[in-house]
Amino acid sequence: MKVLWFHLMPYQDLPEDFKDKHNSVWVDIDPALFDPLRGHEHYHEYMDQLEYAATAGFDGICVNEHHSNAYGLMPSPNLIASTLARNTRESAICVLGNSVALYNPPTRVAEEMAMLDCISGGRLIAGFPVGTPMDTCYAYGQNPSNLRERYYEGIDFVLQAWHADKPFAFNGRYNQQRYVNCWPRPIQKPNPPVWIPGGGSVETWQMCAQRSFVYANLSYFGHQASMTHIKGFWGEMQRLGKQPNPYQAAFLQFVGVAETRAEAEKLYGGPADYFYNRCLHTDPSYANPPGYTSEATVRARVTSQVLRAAEESRKATRSGGGAKFFDEGHVVIGSPDEVAEKLLSVCKEMHVGHLLLLLQFGNMSRDLTRYNTDLFAQKVLPQIRHLYEDEWEDHWWPTGMPKNLPKTQTQSRTTVGAAAE
Repeated sequence: MKVLWFHLMPYQDLPEDFKDKHNSVWVDIDPALFDPLRGHEHYHEYMDQLEYAATAGFDGICVNEHHSNAYGLMPSPNLIASTLARNTRESAICVLGNSVALYNPPTRVAEEMAMLDCISGGRLIAGFPVGTPMDTCYAYGQNPSNLRERYYEGIDFVLQAWHADKPFAFNGRYNQQRYVNCWPRPIQKPNPPVWIPGGGSVETWQMCAQRSFVYANLSYFGHQASMTHIKGFWGEMQRLGKQPNPYQAAFLQFVGVAETRAEAEKLYGGPADYFYNRCLHTDPSYANPPGYTSEATVRARVTSQVLRAAEESRKATRSGGGAKFFDEGHVVIGSPDEVAEKLLSVCKEMHVGHLLLLLQFGNMSRDLTRYNTDLFAQKVLPQIRHLYEDEWEDHWWPTGMPKNLPKTQTQSRTTVGAAAE
C-alpha cells in the first residue's frame, strides 16, 4: 500500500467566536481576518512540514487547490509543488489537483504540470478535481450547469496536449485553440498518472472506472460516511467487467497518534475542534448551487462531503469537543498499534491501495505535527505498508526517470542533489 502525507494548509488564527459572528469560512470570509505576516509564517511552516514528510518515509506528499477561504491557503498548488519538486528527491508529488474548468485555456494546466514532472524527475501525480461549488461557482464565477462539461473537456484538452507529437487544433464547446503545442513536455509517458478527487457524485466514480483513473475519495467524516461513494465506484468497475485493483482507489483519513489513546484525546481534541467548527463553517447556500449536482446523483441519494459539512456548520457548536469527532471516526486516534489496526481494517473494507493522511489539521502546532508525523512514520507505517504488495501491481504510481539514461542526461540532477545535501 502507498501512504501519502496530505496538507490542507489551514489558516490557524480564526477567532474563537468565528462561527457565531461570521457567515462562512469560504467565499465571503472577511479579508481583515487574514494577517499577511502570519501567512508568511504559515507558508514556510507548512512547506517545511511537507518536505519533512518526504524524508520521513511517506511515499508521497499532497497539495490541492482552493480559493477565497481560510480552510486551505493554496489557490495555486503548483506554486507549492514546484518548491517540493526541487527540494525533495524520492517521494511522489501529488497535486490533487488543478481545477481545469477554471483555466481558460487549459493549456496553462498542461504546461505547468509538465514543468512539475520535469523538475521532479517524473514524480508527478496529476489530479483533476471538478472543484467545490464555493471555489468554482462563487469564488471564480463559473456557471454550475455547465461546470462538469467544462471539466471533462479540460481533462481531454490536457491529455491530448501531452500525447500529441505535433501541434494540433482543439475545437471544443468551451475551448477553441488553433495551435496547441505543449512545451515543456512531461517525462512520464504517455502522461503522469491521473487521480480524480471525489467527494460525492455518481459521475466522478463512473468516469474513473471508464477511463482507468484513480478514484480518490476525500472524506471529512471517516470511512463510514464514504462507504456509499466507494461502493458505487467498485460497483461501476464490476459492471464494466474491470479488475478490482485496490490501487485504482484512494481514501483520505484524519489521524492523530500518541503513546496512548488518552494522550491522543488530550493532544488532538483542540485541533479537531478548530477544524470542524471553524475551518468547515461554510454557508450551505454556497455548497449546492442549482445545477451543480446532477440528476443522477440526486436520484442515487448521494450527498457530497462538502454539502454535509456546510449543513452541519449551521448547527450549534457540537458538544463534546474533540471526543465527538473521535467517537464517530472522523479522526482516527490512539496508540500506534490501535491506529495501525484501524487503518488496516478501513483500507481492507474499502479496498483502497492509496491512503492519504491528514497528520496536520486545524490549528495543530508545528511541534505536535512533527510528533504525529514521526510517531506514524516510525510505529504505524511499518505495520500497514505490506497491504496488497504481493497481490496487486500499482499502475497509477509515478514512473520516475527513464532507466539507463546516459550519464550526461542525469548529471545535473545528481549535482543538484549533492549540493542540497
